[in-house]
Amino acid sequence: VQLQASGGGLVQAGGSLRLSCAASGRTFSNYHMGWFRQAPGKEREFVAAISSSGLSTYYSDSVRGRFTISKDNAKNTVYLQMNSLKPEDTAVYYCAATLGYSWDLVNGYDYWGQGTLVTVSS
Repeated sequence: VQLQASGGGLVQAGGSLRLSCAASGRTFSNYHMGWFRQAPGKEREFVAAISSSGLSTYYSDSVRGRFTISKDNAKNTVYLQMNSLKPEDTAVYYCAATLGYSWDLVNGYDYWGQGTLVTVSS
């Protein structure tokens, strides 16, 4: 699976952004998808995940209630709607794909996109 993330940018605190991740190369509908982020000097951390069907979702405590992950199998795309953004959300955001079930683990994913930078100013 090839993954291409987009939608990052500069936004003020309290604002919103929607990230997209377009997939190609394999049957997208078979894959569970995740979003991770990595801030400067920090390890990559789990943000959100969604099942292959799109019916089940899972969030980190730090974004639950503010971020929403969704999956459009017809468009081979997964989205991350980010609302009420905070400066601590500043990071490079990565999408990833897996056939497994360790959705909150970096090493639980087989394919990664290149990342898109989100900067939240205070």
